[in-house]
Amino acid sequence: MAAAVEAAGGRKASCFFEIGRREIGSSFPRASSRRISGSEHILMRMTQYGKLHGHDGCVNTVSFNPAGDLLVSGSDDTNIILWDWLAKTKRLVYPSGHHENVFHARVMPFTDDSTIVTVAADGQVRVGQLKEGGEVTTRLVGEHDSRVHKMAIEPGSPYIFYSCGEDGLVQHFDLRGDSATKLFTCYSSLNDRRRIRLNSIAIDPQNPYYFSIGGSDVYVRLYDMRRFQLDDSRNINQPVDTFCPKHLVKCGKVHITSIAYSFAREILVSYNDELVYLFQSNMGLGPNPVAAQPECFDMLDQPQAYSGHRNYRTIKGVSFFGPNDEYVVSGSDCGNVFIWRKKGGELMRMMNGDESVVNCIEPHPHFPFMATSGIDKTVKVWTPSAKKVMSLPKNAKKIIASNERGREVDASRAEAEVTLTTDVMRHVLRLHRRQSELHRENAPGAADFASDDDEAFYIGFGNAERDERENSDPRECIVT
Repeated sequence: MAAAVEAAGGRKASCFFEIGRREIGSSFPRASSRRISGSEHILMRMTQYGKLHGHDGCVNTVSFNPAGDLLVSGSDDTNIILWDWLAKTKRLVYPSGHHENVFHARVMPFTDDSTIVTVAADGQVRVGQLKEGGEVTTRLVGEHDSRVHKMAIEPGSPYIFYSCGEDGLVQHFDLRGDSATKLFTCYSSLNDRRRIRLNSIAIDPQNPYYFSIGGSDVYVRLYDMRRFQLDDSRNINQPVDTFCPKHLVKCGKVHITSIAYSFAREILVSYNDELVYLFQSNMGLGPNPVAAQPECFDMLDQPQAYSGHRNYRTIKGVSFFGPNDEYVVSGSDCGNVFIWRKKGGELMRMMNGDESVVNCIEPHPHFPFMATSGIDKTVKVWTPSAKKVMSLPKNAKKIIASNERGREVDASRAEAEVTLTTDVMRHVLRLHRRQSELHRENAPGAADFASDDDEAFYIGFGNAERDERENSDPRECIVT
C-alpha cells in the first residue's frame, strides 16, 4: 500500500511539475498539455462524468466529431442522436433510414458537422445531410449483401471513406461521385472459396494509402490502395502483409473483432475470446501466411499482449487512449472498461461501464475524455474529474479470474464439439463404406446399414446447404 501511495504521489508531482514548467515558459503550451493529458495522474482520476439517455435499444456506436464538442451515437432503434455531451443534452435526433441495427456512425471532417455516414445490419451504407432548421435527409450510397459493422474515414478528407461487411466485400466511397467502388472480396488463405466475414477496417494515419481489415479468421490483412488505383487485377486479393500471433497461426477457433492504428503505425488487434495484441510494423508474416515457413515464425518478435478482459459475446472495439497513445482500452463481457499501459501491458484501471457488456470505446480527439456504450440503452462519458486517485476495484482479481475461467470453459466446449464432429464424420465414412459393400453384394437394405456399434447419421449436403457451408464460419458445424 505504501508503494502504491508513493507511486501515486510521484505521478501527481510529475503532473504539477509539468504545469510549473508551462507557467514559467520552459515548456510550450501544446507540448505541456499533451504531457499532462497522458500522465498517469490524469488516468487514475478518470470517472464517469454522466449518462446520456435517449435510445430505445443497445447503443452500438459512439464517436466524437472532429472538434470534440459533439458526440454521435447509433442504436438498435435505428436512430442517430447528436449530443451536447458536456451539457448532457440531445442536440438532434433523426431516423437513420436503416431498417436494422445501426453499427457505426461517423461525422465526416471539414463538413461543419453536417455530413454523417452510417452502416448497419441491413447492409446499407447511408449518408445523412444536416440542413439549417434541423432538417435531415438521408440517402443510400452503397450496399453489402450482409451486415456491415465498420467503416474507416480517410484522415482529413470530407469525401472519402471505406466500408467492409460480413459478405467479405471492401468498398471505397467518394461522396463527390455517384457510386461506390467495389475493391475486392476477401477470401481465406486456406480456402479461396470461403469468404472472410469482415468485422473491422482501419486506415494508417501516417500513410492513408494503407488500410487493414480483420474478420472471421486470425489474420490482419494490410492492403495498399495504390494497387487498386493501378488496376493490378492479378493481385486483387493479395495483401501487402499479414499479422497474427505465432500461437494463433492457422488456428480456426478465434477471430478478429476490431483493429486500431496508433500514430506510430502500430496495429492494435482484439481477438474474440482471446487477448488484445499490439503489432509493430516489422512483425508481419508476409502476403501469404499459409505459405510462410515455420522458421520464419521463430524469427519474429511476439506482440505485446493485454489480458484480463473477456471478448466473447459481441463484436467489441479496441482503441488507444492518451495524446501519444500511451494506453490501450477495451470493453469486456463483465461490463467493465479495461485500461492498460501500452508499454508493458500493465492493467491500470477497471471502470464499470455497463450492466452487461461494454462494446464501444471512443477517446476524445483532443483531451483525456472518453465515451463508452454497450448493451445498456445509455452512453457513458468519462473525464478525469474524480476528487481522489482511483485504483483497481477490490474485486478486480475475482473479475479477471472469472473472465479467464469463462474463456477456458468455452475453449474446452469448442474442443469437445470438434471431437464430436470428427467422430460423426468417422461414422459417416464407415456407413458409406458399409453401404458400398452391401451394394456390391446386391443386398441393399436399411436394416443392414446399422450394427450394434454404428448409429445412422444424416448430414445435409444439398446444393444450397453446400454453398452456404463453404461460405460459413469455420467454427460452425451443423449436424442434423
